[in-house]
Amino acid sequence: MNDSIQLVQWIVEAAGEQKALDLVTLDLRGVSLIADYFVICSGRSTVQVKAIAEHIEKFLENQGIRVLHREGKREGQWLLLDYGSVVVHVFREEERRYYGLERLWADAKLVEDLEEAKEDKGLTFVGP
Repeated sequence: MNDSIQLVQWIVEAAGEQKALDLVTLDLRGVSLIADYFVICSGRSTVQVKAIAEHIEKFLENQGIRVLHREGKREGQWLLLDYGSVVVHVFREEERRYYGLERLWADAKLVEDLEEAKEDKGLTFVGP
């Protein structure tokens, strides 16, 4: 099984526990060298955005995985958590619409079934 997919699954689970909105995963393999996957989600407020990101970090720390880099924690409008092969973007809804990462990375694959992605068929999870 692809370790990046397991990481995506944990991130999606943790974000879902904090009621993250519009969870999307983009498969960047073959499109970019930045990461294999982007996980993108939203919160209704800066408080929720911070809570989602903090919960993801704690959840993954419990799995023995530490964030390599984080950006935007003080502002709480767009938080980025870099786990190497997977980068998490947690936006306030307004900022997500404004920056439109899904549009910017339109060449990335979007898939609805994480189980298929686990089989490494080039597919990616879209929601919980």
